[in-house]
Amino acid sequence: MEVAIPTLSGAEFASAFALRPHLFAWFLGAGASAASGIPTGYAMIRDFKKRIFCQKNGYSIQEVDSGDPLWIGRIDEFFKRSNILPPDGDPEEYSTAFELVYPQENLRRQYIADAIRKGTPSFAHRVLAALMSSKQLNCLFTTNFDPLVEDSLTLSNALLPPEQQAKPTIAAIDSAERAKRCIDESDWPLVAKLHGDYTSLNIKNTSAELRTQDERMRGVLIEACKRSALVIVGYSGRDASIMEALESVLREPSAYPSGLYWVTSSRDRVLPAVQKLLENAAKAGVNVAVVESKNFDELAGDLISHIKLPDVLRNYVVVHKPTERLQPVVLRTADALPFPVLKYSALLVETLPTVARRVSISKALTTDEVRQLLKEQKCRAVFAALGNELAVFGRDDEILKALTSVDARVNGTIALNPEKDSWALGLLYDALTKALSRGRPLFPRLKRSGHALLVASSRAEDDENLKRRRETELKALKEAYGSPLTGEVPNLRYCFNEGIHLKLENVQDRWWCGFEPFTFVDVPRESRTKNGNESGDELGRPMMSAPDPSADWRRERWARKFNGNWSQIIAAWAGLLTSSEGHGLSSFWLSESEGINAVFKLSPVTGWSRPSHNHSYFDRNK
Repeated sequence: MEVAIPTLSGAEFASAFALRPHLFAWFLGAGASAASGIPTGYAMIRDFKKRIFCQKNGYSIQEVDSGDPLWIGRIDEFFKRSNILPPDGDPEEYSTAFELVYPQENLRRQYIADAIRKGTPSFAHRVLAALMSSKQLNCLFTTNFDPLVEDSLTLSNALLPPEQQAKPTIAAIDSAERAKRCIDESDWPLVAKLHGDYTSLNIKNTSAELRTQDERMRGVLIEACKRSALVIVGYSGRDASIMEALESVLREPSAYPSGLYWVTSSRDRVLPAVQKLLENAAKAGVNVAVVESKNFDELAGDLISHIKLPDVLRNYVVVHKPTERLQPVVLRTADALPFPVLKYSALLVETLPTVARRVSISKALTTDEVRQLLKEQKCRAVFAALGNELAVFGRDDEILKALTSVDARVNGTIALNPEKDSWALGLLYDALTKALSRGRPLFPRLKRSGHALLVASSRAEDDENLKRRRETELKALKEAYGSPLTGEVPNLRYCFNEGIHLKLENVQDRWWCGFEPFTFVDVPRESRTKNGNESGDELGRPMMSAPDPSADWRRERWARKFNGNWSQIIAAWAGLLTSSEGHGLSSFWLSESEGINAVFKLSPVTGWSRPSHNHSYFDRNK
């Protein structure tokens, strides 16, 4: 049965907290240090992605601005096309990226230390320190490596006479016995650093390290939660070892005696693991609530309005309270102009194949094994391997002949549901790429990281009729680029081809064929391997590609193409991709009796953006 979890505002929580502040322990995650200038886990992931992107694509760190939306889009698109990292938001994303960039533990520790040096105590850190100095806050846990709480406590203690100062015990994973002693003897205040201190020899960062979370520190956290309420701020709940510890408290008869409060900017952002913890706690009879507060400083502002502090500490804290950023704004009342309107490089896919041929085989084959068998018989089918079955587009007789060794037989058809089945999406993706290249002066480049279409170069053996037809078909594209579509990179003599990356996506219940123009340069393999090192670099990282010697030339080639050029290029590609009569596309020339063909139909009009208001300008078809 689903349990209703109440939601409190920051002011409502502060009012309850102020009655008995010493009954609450606090737990701070990375988000609690964001206002202090220390990168959050998300910011660090962006930095790691930038570094990996630069290593893989030959860019220097200085020329890629990870705050620029254009670069963000390119970096995100690169990782969508590759399987280097887990998907966005995956709990393993941070640790996988960190370990890939810095595989050695001492390098990760140095990176953390450099990031922490950028931080200064925030208003919220000073409020908690004032509570500790006034002996109203006994215990604080954190997964952060920074010393912001300790630094704030040193400053607030200095304002009090020596006999009134609260001398904290700081315990990290390499001094867990110290934390246990404080809990056993109620020697407060205690600051416990569950993942280590930035000065510790041992810090917890990667998934493997976090799975071996120090049992003694977990025990200290559990024991504290048997005595106090727990307020959790700036923590996502992605660390399984911490969440397991918080869950295990619920098996104790005195779990969270004064409540469990999870602070978040929006209740909608609470992860399923956190929701499960709160529901289980409520079922166990714990007073549970989600506290909505925009950030840690805003929550601290609510606290300072309710708690009692000595005047010297209150004055010290209030001086550092952030100024209000809200200012009155005069809203526009005039109608928006019909411009600008953005042309998308995406074509609506009006029809998709709904079935493929089902071919049964005597033993399960991998995709590479099937591809090799088809290649040996020069069979150009498009397929998806499904254990002892294949979903195939192509000529039945050619497919059965190529797969004779595995006793292939036609077994009806198989329905395609690309929204549900990734193999079906991959099959259609392959088939669409093949269909778009067939009968056009283009050739496909199918890679696991993403498919592309490239403009085919002329060959000496082509007859005059073929050359003239090719020139006619590519005329609009060549005029849009204002330069040759194929050729050699000056000085390097590498062949280049203009092309597009393809993407088949479902957006708002419609399928779209997205395409992104780019310039492909055929860099020889020996020039793509850094120093010929196949095993790894000097830091122990997997072998990365060497800097692309053609990168500067490609950037210069595209730097001068502004909005007008881009619009012409997108229009020219759209015209080329939908140049067939009726805008229909098929992967093969075959009749219905010969096999199952992959047939698509694309709209010749690209997608457009538009303002929310209506205007006669938009009532058009092109």
